[in-house]
Amino acid sequence: MREIVISTESGSDLPEKIVRKYDFKVIPMHVIMDMKSYDDGTFPVEKVYEYYERTGAVPTTAAVNDYEYVRFWNALREKHPGCVIMHFTYSSLASSTHQSAMIAVKSVEDVYVIDTLNVSGGCTAHMVESYNYIKKKQEKGEITDYKALADELQALAKRAVCHFIPGTLEYLRAGGRVSNAQYIGATLLNLKPVIEMVEGKLIATKKYRGTMSKIVDKFMQEFVEQYKPIKDCLYLMYSKGLEDSVLKRMAENALNMGFKTYEYVMTGCVISCHGGKGAMGLAAIIP
Repeated sequence: MREIVISTESGSDLPEKIVRKYDFKVIPMHVIMDMKSYDDGTFPVEKVYEYYERTGAVPTTAAVNDYEYVRFWNALREKHPGCVIMHFTYSSLASSTHQSAMIAVKSVEDVYVIDTLNVSGGCTAHMVESYNYIKKKQEKGEITDYKALADELQALAKRAVCHFIPGTLEYLRAGGRVSNAQYIGATLLNLKPVIEMVEGKLIATKKYRGTMSKIVDKFMQEFVEQYKPIKDCLYLMYSKGLEDSVLKRMAENALNMGFKTYEYVMTGCVISCHGGKGAMGLAAIIP
């Protein structure tokens, strides 16, 4: 049976603990500041915030291009001769990264591209579930058709759910994703929109009023009631700037709700360019 290597982009926000545990391979997306491109993950996320505070503009982001993919996958093949690569992309409806991967895959053999239809912790949840799925099939000797396996992993994307609440709308306004009127109205009323991944798209749905510390319990309760996720693991998403007390409360809630464990997923530089400081989110696998 051939070795299967799982790879993704930095927009999946995989915690280093999970990267090491599952030996996931990550290629960086890019952040552009002062007309210079930086690889995501090679600098602290605080630099994104400092840039916004200095310029009043959010850094721009760039997807992995097809040339970078080909070079990345060929390097993996050199380290893992004869392997099959399953590559999980950031949602095709939220970035051009997936499209670049689909172009690049034509130049490299035995690479299969799976669209997570998700971002950040949603990608993480999908990849961990896929890893466990692959391992079970390997133990039973059931993997003979790698294209069929890729199709099965793609189907698992429908079982990964992800919601998040931006800590501020400043970055979304600066990036042109919300209007000044929406920003002012939400700020005056202290409203925080929930952003849901719906069939690969980022959709603003309900709104909560109040601080993160006041809404965290209701947010988590309604998420669990809506999806009734499998209780193996709850992924607790956040960006730098979220209060420690809220992070602690999220963990307490996860255990009190019956989850066997939880994993913190901090947004990297690419996601933080859009969500800004102090964001909070949840991701899980549903039955």
